[in-house]
Formats: sequence, structure tokens, C-alpha cells
Amino acid sequence: MPSISTSQSTELQNHARYPGLHGRCAFVTGGGSGIGSAIVYELARQGARVAFVDNAPEPSNALVAAIEQEGWPKPWWRECDVRDAEALQRAIADASQELGDFWILVNNVANDDRHTLEEVTPAYYDERIAINQRPAFFAIQSVVPGMKRLGGGSVINLGSTGWQSKGDAFPCYSIAKSAVNGLTRGLARTLGKDRIRINTVSPGWVMTERQIKLWLNAETEPALAQHQCLPDRMKPQDIAHMVAFLASDAASMCTAQEFTVDAGWN
Repeated sequence: MPSISTSQSTELQNHARYPGLHGRCAFVTGGGSGIGSAIVYELARQGARVAFVDNAPEPSNALVAAIEQEGWPKPWWRECDVRDAEALQRAIADASQELGDFWILVNNVANDDRHTLEEVTPAYYDERIAINQRPAFFAIQSVVPGMKRLGGGSVINLGSTGWQSKGDAFPCYSIAKSAVNGLTRGLARTLGKDRIRINTVSPGWVMTERQIKLWLNAETEPALAQHQCLPDRMKPQDIAHMVAFLASDAASMCTAQEFTVDAGWN
């Protein structure tokens, strides 16, 4: 199964259950791999009816098959380039028509490609924003009418601690991710009137397959021991557990907040 081993799957059974999530509908952007796949898997484990979009068919299909094998509700998924806001909104509308109104939205999709200040062009800048910032806004715009009909909901935006620790290898990514907190706080009062909660989850350095392949090496690994207060490597499931909590009624009075999951790095 993508990103989650058999032993990790067994470990998940020991974590919290939120009965209120059973049967509720959730939409996740970038849900086919990495942190997103762990979120989709966790929400399905909780009994939610999950829809997601991704641009990678192979891991997305494998994730759906793994969830079906567990006997949980089969996720709805579509290949989608989230840089196309209209395509994203069509996917949300089509998924909602099949599953029902969404109580949960997880704005997870992101791409942290490295770049320097000097090499950024206007076109590249716009493309980074189109992946890392814009989809969250238009996804929220799409699900809010349904959440109002349901009488509430939970929007969870994935932020980042990279810009907070002054990472210098991705300035456009830092701009986009720092704006997540502004989006969360800027909409909290507007959405709160309809009992729609909105929060940010900011991961630290999570050991996804991508991170291990591209960035974890003999030079960078010592940073984990230097900066984290806890000795273990963070897993995608660590983020998914926080997302499930915020999606649940256990977090019914949590809104406009940033929840950092980084093993004490920042």
C-alpha cells in the first residue's frame, strides 16, 4: 500500500476512533500519495466516505484498492491538475453529486520543488502559487454551500513549518504556505457563523517517499537529531491523526488555529 506498510496499518488500529466521522463525506486534494494518502486512508478507516483528486493514477489506484481490501468504503477519485481551478471545482461538484455534501475538506495538495530567488520567472512564480496556494481557496468556495446545508463542517488546510524555520531553498513555496495561516484566520469568522470550522495543520519534516528519495541523505539527516525534540522520524500517519481529530466532533470548538506537528522542531 502506498506510504503505509502492513505493520503501520496494524499500528493504526490502536489509535483514536471518532464515531461521528462514520458516514460523513470528506474531500482531499492531493490524496494519492505521501501525506495525502495517509489522510485518505485514515478518514476511510474512520468510516468516512472519501473523495480525492491527484495527478498520479498508479499510486491513487493502489490506495483505493488497499482501502477496499480493508473493507472500508471505496474512495471516489479523479485525476486532476489542481492548477486548473475550474477542473478542481468540477471534480468536487461531481464527487458531491455521487457521495453527498462534504462535511470535511482537507486542502493537502502541494509541491515543494527547490528553487532560488534568481531563477524564478513570473511564469514559474504563478505556477507555484497555482499549485501551493490557489487550490485551497477555490476548494473552500466549492464545499461551503454543502456544509451550510449540513449545518456545519470542518476545513483543514495543510500549512508548513519550512517557512517558519527560515528554509531558504523554496521562496515561492514559503510565500504560498505562509499564506495558509492568513486564509485560515481570514475565513474563520465568516465560516464560523454557519458552524464551519477552519484550521491549519503545519507538518514538520515528514518522511514521505518523496522526501526520503530527494532530500534525506547523510548531509541532511543530522538535522533531525539537532532540531527535533523527539527522536523518531515523523510519518505521514502522524499528520493524518491530527487531521482526523480536527475533522471530528472532538474538535468542535477549535477554529482559526494552527496545529503544528513537527516533533518539537519549531
